[in-house]
Amino acid sequence: MRLIRLASQMAAVAGHLSRRGRRVGLVPTMGALHEGHGSLIRRAAAENDIVIVTIFVNPLQFGPREDFARYPRTLRRDLALASASGADIVFAPSVSELYPPGFQTAVRAGSLAARWEGKTRPGHFNGVATVVMILFALTRPSRAYFGQKDYQQVLIVKRLVRDLKLPPAVRMLPTVRQPDGVAMSSRNASLTSSQRAHATVLSRALRLARARIRAGERRAAPILRAMRRLIRGTADARIDYVALVDAATLEPQARLHGRVAILVAVWVGRTRLIDNLLVEVS
Repeated sequence: MRLIRLASQMAAVAGHLSRRGRRVGLVPTMGALHEGHGSLIRRAAAENDIVIVTIFVNPLQFGPREDFARYPRTLRRDLALASASGADIVFAPSVSELYPPGFQTAVRAGSLAARWEGKTRPGHFNGVATVVMILFALTRPSRAYFGQKDYQQVLIVKRLVRDLKLPPAVRMLPTVRQPDGVAMSSRNASLTSSQRAHATVLSRALRLARARIRAGERRAAPILRAMRRLIRGTADARIDYVALVDAATLEPQARLHGRVAILVAVWVGRTRLIDNLLVEVS
C-alpha cells in the first residue's frame, strides 16, 4: 500500500490510472478508522481495480464551537486498517496541501443542507461539498463509497454529483453496528464507559419507531413522542433532534408514506451522536 501526501503527486497518480483505464474506488474519511470504514474499503476493493482511501480532517466542516484541534488523528493505526481492508493508496494531505494560501473558492450545498445537521452545524455541509469536489478532482474515482450513518451527507454528495455532472457513482453502504446496536463512529471513543452504555438509546429509539411503523402507525407525532420519551429517560442523553422525514427530500412527514428516514441526533454527555434507519411505508 502506498501513502501519498502531496496533492500534485495524487493528481499525477490518478491521471496515470485513468489513462490506463483502471477503475478507482474512493473512500473519503477523516481518519480514526474503524470497522465501518473497513466495510467501505472492502466493498470498494471488490468493485474496482484500485482503492484510494483519503484521510483528511477537514477544517471547513467544523463550526466555531467545534474543536477541530481535538479531532482524533491516528494515522499509523489507520494505515494498518486501510491496508488490511484492501486499500492500495492512502492519500493523507496536510491542510495547506488542499487549502493553500489564497484559497477562496467554496461549494454551496443547497436546500438539502438547510435542515437537521445543517441547521445544528451551519456551514458544515458547504465544507463537506467543497472538500469532496477537491478529492474527486485529485483522485478521479469511478465510484465513491459512504456509510449510511451520515445519511444527510450522502444525499448531499449525490446531489453534488448530479447537479455538477461529475463522473463518480456514489455508493451508500449500510451502517456497521456494534453488538449492542450502537453505530460505529470515531466519536464513540470520547464516551466514558457509562456514557457508552447510554449511547444505545439512539438505536433503541430508532427500533422503537420502526416497530411502531411496522405495527401500522402512520401518524408521525405519536411516534416522535415515544422516541423523545425514551431518550429523555436515559441518563446523560440530551436530544438535538428526532425526525421522520421523506428519505429523498428530508422534509418532515406528518403522515408517513413512501420511503421514510428516521433520524436522531443526541448528545450523550459532551459527545454528539447521530444515527438513522430507513423504512418503506406502504
